[in-house]
Amino acid sequence: MFTILQKDKNSRARLGLLKTPHGVIKTPSYVIVATHGSVKTLEPLDIKKTGTQVVIANTYHLWQNVTQNESTGRLRNTRRRVAEKEQKSQQTFYAVPNGDQSPHSFLSNKLEIMMPTMTDSGGFQVFSLGFGLENKVGKILSERAEKIKNLKRKNIKITNNGVYFSVGGKKRFLGPKLSMELQSRIGADIIFAFDECTSPLDGKKYNQEALVRTHRWAKESLKHYDPRQLLFGIIQGGKYKNLRQKSAKYIASLPFDGFGIGGSFGKDEMSKTLKWIIPHLPDKKPRHLLGIGKVEDIFTAVENGVDMFDCVIPTREARHGRIYAKNGFYDIRKSIYSKNKIHKLFKGTPQQKLEGQRLATIHNIKFFNSLLSQIRASIKRSKFFEFKKEFLKNFRV
Repeated sequence: MFTILQKDKNSRARLGLLKTPHGVIKTPSYVIVATHGSVKTLEPLDIKKTGTQVVIANTYHLWQNVTQNESTGRLRNTRRRVAEKEQKSQQTFYAVPNGDQSPHSFLSNKLEIMMPTMTDSGGFQVFSLGFGLENKVGKILSERAEKIKNLKRKNIKITNNGVYFSVGGKKRFLGPKLSMELQSRIGADIIFAFDECTSPLDGKKYNQEALVRTHRWAKESLKHYDPRQLLFGIIQGGKYKNLRQKSAKYIASLPFDGFGIGGSFGKDEMSKTLKWIIPHLPDKKPRHLLGIGKVEDIFTAVENGVDMFDCVIPTREARHGRIYAKNGFYDIRKSIYSKNKIHKLFKGTPQQKLEGQRLATIHNIKFFNSLLSQIRASIKRSKFFEFKKEFLKNFRV
């Protein structure tokens, strides 16, 4: 499944190959976010043009789609239905780049392209639909958020069995068993155990309680997942060294196919947290850093032994006119770029603006995929630190 090709002599960076039913991922790799099963503004062929290796979709947001399709009988070729038909008739398979044969999944149908896919567990919605939205707290703690004294949780109730959501006046429940069932129906190649992502504002006591739940849910996820998928366990513990190390050791002791590193980080805490965690994870399994993807953070993650990471930065910022280049990023909407084609599209009709967003998104995804390709090449040449130093010297934040 996962093969390490080479390790950097001066850090924990490594070059690897992760084999999935829909293709092989060269690591380190940037995972592009396709929240609803598609990359906003892009057509399927656009995704191919960007050199993207793998995308991650959001289980919570696909929940309604997959259940609606099932209830009307229109869900075709999901992994579960494929399993039911195997003994009745010959299965339809599709060739994938590495020569394997793999069933078309619900997520592949949504993407309209055959490529490696991932889904999160829905656990992050515990964070974003609760205190994240209420307190405007993100994955990286801002200076404004640090000043919040009274953390509010709204629209959610967290229990030992799972989470009750209140969305649009309707109550919903999501726990480890349902998360695994949903991710099986969606049919991604790589899935994540259900977990609780705490806020960077939470104290140690709450993080301890949440960690007990996350570890309990990890074992439940292992009981109920589809073994044809690769299941990654998630390490939590907030900003507390002993909790992070406890979580790393416990999750590493379970038969997961890989590991996700979750939670929110203070502005300068990511490197420190990774140094606490990575030494306790087995080398032979892949590691994914959830929701992190700034340029400088990429180098930090790779240096500490992370193999994959996902973030909305390339796509979301493109839609707002932020373009990435080797010397930094710039706002294409500013008048200084008035002669630029994309600038003119952003300032044009709604349809022209959409085309501008599409071109900006293609450009940004290409930039990040190219950066990771260069990082892989630098590891292969044993020149990772030299490349990091040279690149960041010219990249203005």
